[in-house]
Amino acid sequence: MIVPVILSGGSGTRLWPLSRKNRPKQFLALVGDTTLFQQTVERTRKLPDTLPPIVVCSEDHRFTVAEQLQELGVDGASILLEPAARNTAPAIALAAMQALQRNDEAVLLVLPADHLIGDETSFVEAVKRATPLAGENWLVTFGIRPEAPETGFGYIRRSESISESGFRVAQFVEKPNVETATRYVESGDFDWNSGMFLFKAARFLEELEKHSPEIHAAAAKVFATAQPDLDFVRFDKSAMTKVPDDSIDYAVMEKTDRAAVVPVSCRWSDIGSWSALWEAADKDADGNAADGDVITLDTRNTLVRTHDRHMVATIGLDDVIVVTTPDATLVASRDEVQHVKKIVDSLSTAGRGEHLAHRQVYRPWGSYDSIDMGERFQVKRIVVKPGSVLSLQMHHHRAEHWIVVSGTAEVTCGEKVFLLTENQSTYIPLGVTHRLRNVGKVPLELIEVQSGSYLGEDDIVRFEDVYGRA
Repeated sequence: MIVPVILSGGSGTRLWPLSRKNRPKQFLALVGDTTLFQQTVERTRKLPDTLPPIVVCSEDHRFTVAEQLQELGVDGASILLEPAARNTAPAIALAAMQALQRNDEAVLLVLPADHLIGDETSFVEAVKRATPLAGENWLVTFGIRPEAPETGFGYIRRSESISESGFRVAQFVEKPNVETATRYVESGDFDWNSGMFLFKAARFLEELEKHSPEIHAAAAKVFATAQPDLDFVRFDKSAMTKVPDDSIDYAVMEKTDRAAVVPVSCRWSDIGSWSALWEAADKDADGNAADGDVITLDTRNTLVRTHDRHMVATIGLDDVIVVTTPDATLVASRDEVQHVKKIVDSLSTAGRGEHLAHRQVYRPWGSYDSIDMGERFQVKRIVVKPGSVLSLQMHHHRAEHWIVVSGTAEVTCGEKVFLLTENQSTYIPLGVTHRLRNVGKVPLELIEVQSGSYLGEDDIVRFEDVYGRA
């Protein structure tokens, strides 16, 4: 049985301002109506004899993962929460240990959550071709047949054939310069390193213990601390921070003599930059990829993305990236977008927050959008999903006014519990315990006006919380 392992720990800084730390690129709908994470999960459901996935993600993204799995109707998934990121080798080790609790013969299909595959039929066929090799105790990786001399990917050099579609790996090589990449492609012996793998869970752990015993031992200690929590599996943070930080390539694949590669052409992209997204997107006759309310005039080979209620018009642009969000806008030459990470680093150094979260912040109960702010006041648009409830809480430094725009709200304010419907409002005094619940069958929308000496999100004292945050 194949157990998909979805690695969802990436931060996606190169796709700022759309991708942020609190909602990185794998949880965004960049190509199509579903997110990259959801597309990855759906891809695995096209394979026969596949069990529910194991997802490895940050604690910060746990509710996003759970919600996006729920939207797909996926039941029985295991969501492993990393209290500290330690790279792919420890993450896969924990997933392998989890999979062996389900099935002693589990075969892991390890997939990054943020990749795009345009030809899913070819990918599925490649997995089927690789499955017998995994059954023969090979650690299989998938090599992408190169379309051009690409300097942004690592490469895999093939050795002798070991099956009709698989080859022994001769060498893993780092990202090359243009001249070296050209030589690789012209030789016909190299594939792009996709970071996707197929192997028996038990066999991977044997190779990890052999070649990186310190990682294996530390990961085993972490797994021994596993604690179920709602739909999640938590691990001890102090134990996790002691695990060596290393990738599966360095820890295992470059050292084992049982590495195999199955080449595949499946229109693969790691969506590692805005230029990569432009290449993957549908374009008009002038080579423009537009998303949102966009007007272009005398514009070519340009990507323009905008958000709701904001129109973008371009004139006379060529090879440009324009991305606007409610709180930040990026304008860059298409051949310079690899430097976007420097902008993110600058924001972090300056102590700004635009690299951490969007103006619209998602919570397990819904979302809020900070639509206006000034000295001693803030205005938010709050949306609560049907049946959801916020924590029972209070604030030391602010009072709040709630105005219901649509839906029905059950309000707890001190000792009182009452209903509010459209066009009704209430006042939450400073220091009073309160709670908001959507008791209706449609989303509850309201406007919240905060006023006080301090309006930060850390001025929340939670007394009860169904999401375990109290």
